[in-house]
Amino acid sequence: MEISPERRAEAGLDARHNDASRLGTGTLSAAGPGAGGLGADGKETVSRRLRRGWRKALLVALALLVLPYLLIPVYALGFVHPVSTLMLRDLVTFQGYDRRWVDFEDIAPVLVQSVMMSEDGQFCRHGGVDWGEMRGVVNDALEGASTRGASTIPMQTVKNLYLWNGRSFVRKALELPLAMVADTVWSKRRLMEIYLNVAEWGPGIYGIEAAAQHHFDVPASKLSRRQAALLAVSLPNPIDRNAGKPGRGLQRLAVVIERRASRSGEYIKCLYE
Repeated sequence: MEISPERRAEAGLDARHNDASRLGTGTLSAAGPGAGGLGADGKETVSRRLRRGWRKALLVALALLVLPYLLIPVYALGFVHPVSTLMLRDLVTFQGYDRRWVDFEDIAPVLVQSVMMSEDGQFCRHGGVDWGEMRGVVNDALEGASTRGASTIPMQTVKNLYLWNGRSFVRKALELPLAMVADTVWSKRRLMEIYLNVAEWGPGIYGIEAAAQHHFDVPASKLSRRQAALLAVSLPNPIDRNAGKPGRGLQRLAVVIERRASRSGEYIKCLYE
């Protein structure tokens, strides 16, 4: 049967139309929904990246929480001389600092007595935290009264080594368990030795040897009772309280601490027996 030229022309147009339709459909499929925005695959990729980012952040935070506990047994070794976070800050900001490590045996006992009587009279009796003092502070805070300090020497030591300055419930929550672990792992002598070698005694002045030389031009082993008392009472605010140039208020505090230190025999037995 013979097909007319008109029919052949119509058939050719239909075929070309069908080919064009198939080509258009394939192009849309290849481009996918993402041609006008993020497709399912794109959203999945972003979601995966976000999850990976959160996991990495969580791992970093966990590592920072665990690291101090891993360092505590390392710092129990006598030949290890820890540095504080403030020393690291001074290094990073190119300010530098003066710290000269000195063994516990080379620190004048009058300095140890003065610091204990000024900062933590129950040092030999508690396990890192003075819970009686802590309850008193909590009760004062709940009643709206001004709170006094309840930080023990172990608490101050772990704060200096691992945490930051400034009042913060978060910092205190981290500080308490660290103090108890440090008090358990370290001997009382080692704890006091580390504390006296990382405590700040002025801008860029860390540790008792650097403090004794800076303020009184004597080694830590040769401090007098009055010098020791002045250094002890300057610890709560070493930037504003200058042990080498004390005002009347600082001198009055030093007299009180000097008197307490002279009667501290029963309180320091864990260090000198």
